[in-house]
Amino acid sequence: MKFFGTKLTCQKGEKLVFENLNFSVETGNTLVLTGKNGSGKTSLLRIMAGLASPSKGLLSWNDGSVKQEPERHKMRLNFVGHLNAIKPFLSVQENLIFWAQTRGMQITDVHSALVKFELHHLASIPTQYLSSGQSRKLALARLLLYNTSLWLLDEPTVALDQQSILNLEKIISLHCKTGGMAVIATNFDMKFPDAKKLNLHKFAPLIK
Repeated sequence: MKFFGTKLTCQKGEKLVFENLNFSVETGNTLVLTGKNGSGKTSLLRIMAGLASPSKGLLSWNDGSVKQEPERHKMRLNFVGHLNAIKPFLSVQENLIFWAQTRGMQITDVHSALVKFELHHLASIPTQYLSSGQSRKLALARLLLYNTSLWLLDEPTVALDQQSILNLEKIISLHCKTGGMAVIATNFDMKFPDAKKLNLHKFAPLIK
């Protein structure tokens, strides 16, 4: 399976964020988006996720256009933005169940997701009492709730300690090795030896 964009342009009002950008990511691959603040990493991820539309260009899978079948595209991906979007008065476990129900997807194993992100001992705790790092791990744990091919991650290492980053790298690598793909916006040096890199600054106007 291949997911790709052709001659993508993103413009917000009078601001041209990037133009004529091409990317591709295939099953088993990780694509790392880099670039200075304002170069459009988050904007590109939102376009990839179908949350925003490019001003120009095409977004496609090898079996069809995203624009023609947006619902099929949505079911193939999981997007974790830079905001955790957790419900503070729900417990850790209840947040995962809520996210799964919101997507209308079959829940796999909430407990397993909590174990892999080292949150199982906090399952019944209201999320308002979590640290920033624990909150980030909870947001990332939703990746393991549903069987999706494409993971889109915006600055996933924010607030994580070194051990948690290593654990996340292992989880992403396993996802790709078992038939998935990942696109990650980060300027942190995550350890994916075979990852492709895309520097968005090359496609953006000069940032003054």
